[in-house]
Amino acid sequence: MKKVAVIMGSDSDWGIVKAAVETLKSYGVPAEAHIMSAHRTPALAAGFAKDARENGFGVIIAAAGKAAHLAGVLAAHTTLPVIGLPVSSPQLDGLDALLATVQMPSGIPVATVAIDGAKNAALLAIEILAISDEGLAAKLLEAKKEMEAGVIEKDKKLQEQY
Repeated sequence: MKKVAVIMGSDSDWGIVKAAVETLKSYGVPAEAHIMSAHRTPALAAGFAKDARENGFGVIIAAAGKAAHLAGVLAAHTTLPVIGLPVSSPQLDGLDALLATVQMPSGIPVATVAIDGAKNAALLAIEILAISDEGLAAKLLEAKKEMEAGVIEKDKKLQEQY
């Protein structure tokens, strides 16, 4: 099975990013988390992205706040899918990171999830890997069925209240 790289721009992002790693592991998807900066370690980030496919990765999740150029830098140096995870910051509540992540130039696609949406970033990575992995696809289908049952149960309890 291919691995998922979870790259964060700073160790301060770990509080958000941790949910992505936990979600990947709960599905049995191997993951590696690393700290790399688009601005402070650009050569390291570019080199990681260039070698990611050869190193067994199938998807890259890039988490960054503020200027949030990390996902774009990684996407510029790989043909693997890159999922941008904008991280909130006190200054602009993550809107700056969201816009920097989602507004990529033509030819450098980055899929982008919600601000602080680490779990969805992981689930999207899992869905990408599940295209060629029936076991993962089955786990995703089971999770959707569990979500559906949970909503139906909540509605049932609501209906019993009046």
